[in-house]
Amino acid sequence: MKFLSLCWVELLMRRLITLVSTLILLLHSGMAMSASPIDLADYKGKVVVVDFWASWCAPCRRSFPWLNAMHDKYADQGLVIVGVNLDQERDLAQVFLAQYPPRFSVIYDESKDLAREFEVVAMPSSYLIGRNGEIRRRHFGFKVKKQDEYEAAIVEALGEQE
Repeated sequence: MKFLSLCWVELLMRRLITLVSTLILLLHSGMAMSASPIDLADYKGKVVVVDFWASWCAPCRRSFPWLNAMHDKYADQGLVIVGVNLDQERDLAQVFLAQYPPRFSVIYDESKDLAREFEVVAMPSSYLIGRNGEIRRRHFGFKVKKQDEYEAAIVEALGEQE
């Protein structure tokens, strides 16, 4: 019985250390999640990718490096990327963000109202919104083989005027 309680304490300590380390990393990097809802009017004249994701989503792990690359490559041309987390437990999202640090904004959709508004059906679900505020493209899941297609849609949207 004593062995079991020691294992339980060790497990709790490891989780606590992971959580504290994650929070320190996120606060230091300035990438803590915001709980505020997204208002697309704030991005008028920009091309916006709204990407719904969750920590348990394997394709999301592949999409974050690509989203970072798109942000780095096109932010100065008017691209804005907003990741919207849908985890039930916010600390799981924080651990994910420590492992896959975004260079774009991330918000937490606690109420899931935003996910309902966008009619999210899969993880990740990405929506490309043109400079005029209308959804131009959407894709569900993330397929590495389609990265060029996803990027081409961004480039096309960036090339259009309001």
